[in-house]
Amino acid sequence: MEDSPDVFLLNTCSVTENADRECRTLVNRALAVNPETIVVVTGCFAQLKPDDIAGIPGVDLVLGASEKFNAPAFVDSIHGKGSTFVHACDIESLEGFISSQSSNDRTRVFLKVQDGCDYNCSFCTIPLARGSSRSNSVAGVLREIQEIATNGAREIVLTGINLGDFGIDPGTGQRNETFFDLVKAIEDLNPPVRIRLSSVEPNLLEDRIIELIAHSKVFMPHFHMPLQSGSDAVLARMRRRYRRELYASRVNLIKKLMPSASIGVDVITGFPAETDEEFLETFEFIRDLEVSYLHVFTYSERDNTLAAEMSHAVPMSKRKERNKMLRILSEKKSQAFAVAYSGQSFEVLFESENKSGFMFGYTPNYIRVTVPFQESWINQLVSCKLLEIDKLGHMTADPVAVNRNASKVVEHQN
Repeated sequence: MEDSPDVFLLNTCSVTENADRECRTLVNRALAVNPETIVVVTGCFAQLKPDDIAGIPGVDLVLGASEKFNAPAFVDSIHGKGSTFVHACDIESLEGFISSQSSNDRTRVFLKVQDGCDYNCSFCTIPLARGSSRSNSVAGVLREIQEIATNGAREIVLTGINLGDFGIDPGTGQRNETFFDLVKAIEDLNPPVRIRLSSVEPNLLEDRIIELIAHSKVFMPHFHMPLQSGSDAVLARMRRRYRRELYASRVNLIKKLMPSASIGVDVITGFPAETDEEFLETFEFIRDLEVSYLHVFTYSERDNTLAAEMSHAVPMSKRKERNKMLRILSEKKSQAFAVAYSGQSFEVLFESENKSGFMFGYTPNYIRVTVPFQESWINQLVSCKLLEIDKLGHMTADPVAVNRNASKVVEHQN
C-alpha cells in the first residue's frame, strides 16, 4: 500500500466465510493510512452482497463484477467522502466477456479466456457472482497469446471460472466453439511459450484433449481437476456432473500417456451430512490415485446455496480434523512425486523472486525447484538435475546449462 493513496481499490476475488470481516479489516487499514482516501470495493463479494459492503463505514463506491475495469470513470464522478454509491450489482449486469491477463510478470502470465458458470453446484455461489458461462473466441485467444509471447513471457496459464466450458459466444449465448477447438488451435499455432491449463472439470477434460497434450511440445504435462469428494453419495448431494469412476478414468489415461505428468486435486471436507464412512471413501480413493498434490478446502455455509439449507451439518471441529488428514496426505504425495524424479534433468523456468539468496522455478510437470539466486537465470529455461527435498519441502537442483532459445520448449519426459 502506498504511503497515502488517493484511491483504494479492493477486488474481492473470492467469497469465503470470512469475506465480510476481511473486507472491513482492509477498508479500515486503508482509512488508517489516509482518512480521505476514496474506497472502492468490487469483485465477487461486491456482486453478491453490495448492501452489506455499502454499510461498511468509509466505503464510497461498490461496483459489480462487470464494472471493475471501469472503476476510474466512476471514481472521477465522486467528489469527497460522505455517500456510498452502488453500481451494476444485479445479475443482469453480468453480460459480455472482458479478457484480462496478469501484469508485471514477464515469466508467467495468467490469461483469462472464459468467465461465468452454468453448473449450479449445491455449495457454490459463482453463478450468482459471475453470471452465465461465456468466452473469448479462439481467434481472440490466439492473438493474445502471440502478443504476450512478443512481450517476452515464457509461460501462459489459461484460466476461467469453468475453463472446459470454453466456446459460448457472449453476445448470442450459443456455443460456437469448444475447449478442444481452443487447445488444438494453440497447438497448431506452436507459440514460443509454455502453455498450462488451470483447473478443468473432469467431465470436460475429454480423452482427445488428454491425447493431444500427451504429444504436445507446447502444453505442459500438468493437470488440475477438481474432485471435491471421493464418495458418489456426496458428489450427488453436491450436484457434481461426474462420479468417481469417471474421475479415476481421467487420471488413469493421463498417467498411461504421460507417466511423469503432475495432477492436482481440489477436495472439500465436511460437506453437510458427510459421514465418517463417506470421508474415508474420499481419503482412500485419493490415497490410491496417482495424483501429485491436493488443494483442501473446509466446507463453509454460503448464503443462497442449496447446501446451506441441508440438514446434519458436520461439526466444525470434525471438518478441520478431516482437512488436516488430507493436507498431510497431500504433503506426502507431493514429496513422493518430486523425489521420484531425483537424478533426472528438466528445463526449469525460473521466477524473479529473490528469497534469502534463493530463487525458484517449475519443471514442465510442476515440480517446484529451488537454487541459489542468479539474476541471469530470471525468465530463462535452465537445464537442472533434480537432487533432493530440502527442509522446506522444495526440490533442490544442480543447474547445468541455460537455454536461451525462446522458441524452444522442453519435450515431455515420458
